[in-house]
Amino acid sequence: MDKPLREAREGQHSLSLPPKVTITLHVNGVACTLTVAPWTTLLDALREDLDLTGTKKGCDHGQCGACTVLVDGRRVTSCLVLAIRLEGAQVITVEGLEKDGALHPVQQAFIDHDAFQCGYCTPGQIMSAVALISERRAHSADEIRELMSGNICRCGAYPRIVAAIQQAMAVMGGKP
Repeated sequence: MDKPLREAREGQHSLSLPPKVTITLHVNGVACTLTVAPWTTLLDALREDLDLTGTKKGCDHGQCGACTVLVDGRRVTSCLVLAIRLEGAQVITVEGLEKDGALHPVQQAFIDHDAFQCGYCTPGQIMSAVALISERRAHSADEIRELMSGNICRCGAYPRIVAAIQQAMAVMGGKP
């Protein structure tokens, strides 16, 4: 048996975890002070500490886009970002898009075009679409598909998602 493991088992050397850290995030317009372990991702802080479960945990490796949120106006895969790195950041989740009981134009367009099947990827798709529209980089269906390529829909609702984004772009005129 190696020496550190033997010492730990015998209680001669204690292992300790780093202390938790207190941070403040502005989530959906509300200042939220959290005390989290240094390794807590933004995704886990949103879901477990703030009970905002609209943001989905998909692959947990930043490859599927299900956990996409906006941080300071930019789309971010929240499973790859440590919460402690975002002190003071503005975070918007899918729950924060609705205003005064009215759905965001992208949310409404997803409903109008039935742009979901199982719905698991839908919050990430919507958040990415909101950012895409505010970026004003997409001018065609091909560009929308390219700029949304980080969001995977396992049900294959891509044609409806593109149609929904085109509708929202027309309604919003490129405004977030």
